[in-house]
Amino acid sequence: MTESSNLTSITAGMPILYGGNRVTHVDESLAAAFRPGDRLVVVQTTGALLHVPLDAHDVATAAVDAAASAFDAMGTVTDDQISAFYEAFASRLEDDRSFAPIAAANVADAESARSRGRSVTRLVLSDVMRRGMVEGLRGWRDAGSSRGAVIETISHDGWKVEQIRAGLGVVGFVFEGRPNVFADATGVLRSGNTVVFRIGSDALGTAEAIVEHALDPALDEAGLPAGAASLVASASRAAGWALFSDSRISLAVARGSGAAVDQLGAVARQAGISVSLHGTGGAWVVASENAAADAFSAVVYHSLDRKVCNTLNTCCIVESAADRLVPVFLEALDRAGARLGTMAKLHVADGDEHRVPAEWFERVPIARAEGDVVEPRTEVIGRDALGLEWEWEDSPEVTLAIVPDIATAVEAFNSQSPRFAASLVSDDPAEQDRFFATVDAPFVGNGFTRWVDGQYALDRPELGLSNWQTGRLFGRGGVLSGDSVFTVRSRVTQDHPDIGR
Repeated sequence: MTESSNLTSITAGMPILYGGNRVTHVDESLAAAFRPGDRLVVVQTTGALLHVPLDAHDVATAAVDAAASAFDAMGTVTDDQISAFYEAFASRLEDDRSFAPIAAANVADAESARSRGRSVTRLVLSDVMRRGMVEGLRGWRDAGSSRGAVIETISHDGWKVEQIRAGLGVVGFVFEGRPNVFADATGVLRSGNTVVFRIGSDALGTAEAIVEHALDPALDEAGLPAGAASLVASASRAAGWALFSDSRISLAVARGSGAAVDQLGAVARQAGISVSLHGTGGAWVVASENAAADAFSAVVYHSLDRKVCNTLNTCCIVESAADRLVPVFLEALDRAGARLGTMAKLHVADGDEHRVPAEWFERVPIARAEGDVVEPRTEVIGRDALGLEWEWEDSPEVTLAIVPDIATAVEAFNSQSPRFAASLVSDDPAEQDRFFATVDAPFVGNGFTRWVDGQYALDRPELGLSNWQTGRLFGRGGVLSGDSVFTVRSRVTQDHPDIGR
């Protein structure tokens, strides 16, 4: 079974230890697929057995090889060269000639995805997305460099210690099929890092075209080392597992669906790699008895313009204001659907059905990824499932729950939600202060939830947004930006050589 300490085969029913005291077993399909040279990643938190074929492992390893080699050379690269790279990358995306093959590849990707019943909402490289990529890259071009910045100086008699910001290393980036994330991922070069990224299989053709016609030429023109931004050119999810198992990665960043991101994060953590996860989202809005109806209506409406991580997912209304505010909520939900040319979908907590008019339970067309589906417009959901995130296409989809008070809503948020974004609509400053002090979220507000965005709120392109689902983040906020990926080095300068302890 083993040769030179390497696993060469596995058998159906083979017991595999995980988590220190638990056992899972190899199934027949995995045993049949495994070949010499393949890897088996055992997720220690769940017992999942992840098969990494040799070709997927080799593709990921080659990309990390290139990025690691490039990082070794980044110390000789000037900030002006990095700025020149962003301008060259942006110019190639802006130029219709170099963009034409990228656009053609994206059309092919979108057609393929549609034929398989896949959503293309985030896949299509529209004019708006293209402009956003160009603006994001030029934002990095114009961003001040913090590389080499002295954070602190500690002076002693005859010598001093300087704490200096420096690049962290190779950043591994796995993200969903959104071409615009290229501009986010390459942001880590601004602070002296290099990056390896894998994109969702739906957008792989687009990604390869961007690398060939814009990214690699920009690196070459600016004189940055080849491989400073490397694509893992594989459609296999196993390539992502291989990437996040490589201990040369200094930070693993994952964006996408909650389950996939959780699994990638577990793989990276057990390899000793720090993680920044941007998976499960869904914002909560709580309406107090001190909420003005017009303000509450605006908050709901403006939090449902499209489905992203910071879209309103769960709304809690305190019982004393339910008769007044539930109709306001439903009217705002109707308007949000009408804006998108659809009807909204509602889930109401068990026991609160009587708060919703009977006509809201009728069967209507709901716009799903596969097309309109006739289903009940409102369905009852258990009170223990308020944190379930709705992934909707064109019909806004939310959960409504009536709660005794704000404290109960906060308790539900802290225990059931991914602890991401929360908003309290209330005109009482004391209620707002208590809410901020007790709700366990990195992003807290008093209005619409869609403000949670690094570019929109902080004027800096983001790599992604992290929730607190697995605990508060050490040393940084929930917005991960290129300039927040760094380490601190210490440099000593002696004015007198004859110093000893």
